[in-house]
Amino acid sequence: VQLQASGGGLVQAGGSLRISCAASGHTFSIYMMGWFRQAPGKEREFVATINPSGTSTVYRDSVKGRFTISRDNAKNTVYLQMNSLKSEDTAVYYCAATTIWTQSPRLYNYWGQGTLVTVSS
Repeated sequence: VQLQASGGGLVQAGGSLRISCAASGHTFSIYMMGWFRQAPGKEREFVATINPSGTSTVYRDSVKGRFTISRDNAKNTVYLQMNSLKSEDTAVYYCAATTIWTQSPRLYNYWGQGTLVTVSS
């Protein structure tokens, strides 16, 4: 499956942004989808994941209550709605796909190219 992330940009602290990831190739609806992020000089970290039907989600603690992952299988797209953004959310955000229910980036088989989110304080 090929993944294309989009929607990143510059936003002020406290603001909101929605990023998207469009999939093509294989059947999107069979995959668990995840969002990861990587800040300069830091390792890539898990942000959120969603199961194929969209009924189960997991978030890293620091984004709970602020970020929402969702998917539209008819549009082969997964979203990350980010509210109450903080400067520490600044990173390149990557979407990824796997057939395993996991938060480990090593177990995601397919990756998008990343979209940069910059939060100014």
